[in-house]
Amino acid sequence: MARISTHAFMASALAITLFSGTAHAQSLPYGDPGDSEAISGGDSAPSGTDAPRGGDSRSGGRSLGNAGGSGRMKIQPYIELSQSVLARLQPTHETLTYSSVAVGVDASLTGRRTEGSVSVRYERRFAESGNIVSNDTISGLARVRHDLVPRELTIEAGGLATRTRFDPSGASRLGSVETGDRVAQVYSLYAGPAVSTHVGEVAVKGSYLLGYTKVNTPRLPVTGLPAGQPQPQGDIFNHSVAQSAQASVGVAPGTVLPIGLTASGAYNQEDIANLDQRVRELRAGLQATLPINQELALIGDVGWQDVKVSSRDAVRGPGGVPVVGSDGRYVTDKSKPRQIAYDVTGLTWDVGVMWRPSRRTSLSAFVGRRYDSMTYYGSLSYTPNARNALQIDVFDAVSGFGSTIGNAVRGLPTDFTADRNPFSGDISGCAAGAQSGGCVNGALGSIASAAFRTRGVSASYSHSLGKLRMGLGAGYLRRKFIGAKGTVLEAANGRTDQNFYVSGQISGPIDRLTAFTVAVYDSWYKSGVSELADVNSFGVNAGLTHQFTRRLVGNAGVGLDMINRKAFSDDLIATGQVGLRYNF
Repeated sequence: MARISTHAFMASALAITLFSGTAHAQSLPYGDPGDSEAISGGDSAPSGTDAPRGGDSRSGGRSLGNAGGSGRMKIQPYIELSQSVLARLQPTHETLTYSSVAVGVDASLTGRRTEGSVSVRYERRFAESGNIVSNDTISGLARVRHDLVPRELTIEAGGLATRTRFDPSGASRLGSVETGDRVAQVYSLYAGPAVSTHVGEVAVKGSYLLGYTKVNTPRLPVTGLPAGQPQPQGDIFNHSVAQSAQASVGVAPGTVLPIGLTASGAYNQEDIANLDQRVRELRAGLQATLPINQELALIGDVGWQDVKVSSRDAVRGPGGVPVVGSDGRYVTDKSKPRQIAYDVTGLTWDVGVMWRPSRRTSLSAFVGRRYDSMTYYGSLSYTPNARNALQIDVFDAVSGFGSTIGNAVRGLPTDFTADRNPFSGDISGCAAGAQSGGCVNGALGSIASAAFRTRGVSASYSHSLGKLRMGLGAGYLRRKFIGAKGTVLEAANGRTDQNFYVSGQISGPIDRLTAFTVAVYDSWYKSGVSELADVNSFGVNAGLTHQFTRRLVGNAGVGLDMINRKAFSDDLIATGQVGLRYNF
C-alpha cells in the first residue's frame, strides 16, 4: 500500500505543475542570477523527440482559450489497454507475458502569461506467465511557467518520473525493458519564484528554487565485494532536498558607465538522506560586460566561492563492519559529528564572450577558475527556422544526484513534446520544443548516493520535414565522487565514472490514419572502480498507431534491447506489444 501511495502522490504532484509556473531564459552565471538555471551549484546546467503515443490532434483532446491571458490550453486524457510479451534470448531462454492498463494525460499551455507542457502516465501491469511480478509505474515530464506580474514576478515548476535499470555500483540506464529487481523508480520535482524589476537605472533580480528527488528501489542488500567492504560509491541514492537562491543588482552598458556592472550573490544547498550528506555552495561576484557591437560582448567576472561537502559515518557493527538497513542502504550514525569531505574557499574568475547575432542564435563561452581548478562552460542555441533546433551545453558543477536531475529537467523547453518508448510508454530521456530541446539521459547515468563533481556536454537536435519529425540527443558526463575520510564513503572519494549516450528517433504519418515511430539508443558506462563494472546498453524499438475512430487508436510495438557487461553474461531481450487507446 505504501508503494501505491507514493505513486499516487507523485502523479498528483506532476499534474499540479500544470497549473503552476518562471521565465526560462539563457543566462550567464553571476550576471543574471534572477534567471539562473541552476538548482544547486555549477557553472551551467545540462540541457531529442516523438509525437505522443496514440495519434495526433485529430484524436480528440480539449482545447480551452485564455490560458493565463490570451492563448490556448489543450488537455488530452486517455486510457490504454495492452498485451505484452517479453522474450529473454540471452543468457537464458524465457518468455514472459503480462497485460497492462494505463491512464494518462498530455497537456500543453500557450498563453501571454503562461506556457508549459505536461505528460503524465500511470500504468498497472498484471503478470500472466514467466518470472515476472505485477507492478505499477509512474512516468512523466512537466515544465510550466506563469507570470504572476508581467515582466516582474514569475513562478515555475517542473518534474520528472521515470524508471531506470541499475547495478550495485549505482550505474543506471534508461531504455531498458527489464521488469526485475534491478529497476528503480525516479521522481524529481522543483518549484520557485523569480522577481525582476528596476529602481531607476538599476536592475534588481532575485530567485529561489526548492527541489525534491526520490529514488524507490527494491529491498536489496549492499553486495558485490568481500565481507566487510562497503560499496565503492556508498550505496544507492535515497532522497534529497535541494535549495537555490540568487540575487543581483546591476546597470546595463551605456547607462551609468560605458560598461555594464552587476554584483551578485548565490546560495545553493542539497541535503542528501544517505549518511546525512550535505553539499553547500556560497558565491559572490562582480561581473563587467563590455559591448563590442550590438551582437558581441566581452564578459569578465571576479568573485569569491565557498564550497563544502560533508557527511556522517554509518553505524558500525562487530569488527567495524558498516550496518546496512533493510532497504540496502547504510544506517547513518547520528551520534557522530559531521565529517568534511570537500572544502574549497577562495577567489574565482571567469572571462568569456556572448554572441547574439539574432533572436534565433545565441552563443556563450567561458573559461575560468572554480572549485580550485580550471573550469570551462558555455552554451549554443541555434534555431534557424521553425523546422530545425540545435542546443549544446557544456557544464561543470559540484552537487548530488538530486540537483543534477533538477538542473537537467529545468534545461528542457516549456513547449516540449515528450519522447516515450513506443513499447512501454516510459519517458526515454529526451524532449524537444519549437526553439530548443534537451535530454536527461546523462543525469540519470548513475544513481549512486555519493556527492560528486560533474563535468560534461549535452547536445540535442530536432528537425521537421513536413509531417516527418526527427530528433537526436547525445552527451558525455564525467563524475568524480567525493567522500569523507574515516567514513564508508571514503572508498568513493576520487573515483571517476564516465557516461556516454546517444539516442535518435524518427516519427511521422504513413497515411491519413496511420503513423510510425522508430527509436534507437546506445549508452556506455565506464566505472572508476573496475573495468569489470563497465556496461554498454543499446537497443532499437518501433511502433505503429492506427486511428480506428476519432477517439479510438490501436497501437503495436516491437523492440530489441541488449546489455553488455564484462563481469556477467550479456542480456538480450526481445519485446512485443499490441494495445488500444481511447482518447477522451
